[in-house]
Amino acid sequence: MDKTQSEELLRRLMEGLPASLQAARADLEAHFGRVLQSGLKRLDLVSREEFDAQARVLLRSRELLATLEARVAELEKNRDVPAK
Repeated sequence: MDKTQSEELLRRLMEGLPASLQAARADLEAHFGRVLQSGLKRLDLVSREEFDAQARVLLRSRELLATLEARVAELEKNRDVPAK
């Protein structure tokens, strides 16, 4: 989650505060911001772009693995065929 997304989440939290707490908004916003950033850092999140890139790498690796498995199976099959 990037900084703008966490700021948007913080803004929505602040809008949901009851009117009686609006006076303490600045203090609460600073505190919530620190707590939110700390919690998000512990989650070790990645961006959607990075996730999609890694998903493509994984798909390509699986395709290559399937190709290699087929080649190995073919070589093993040919090895077991007696020579004429």
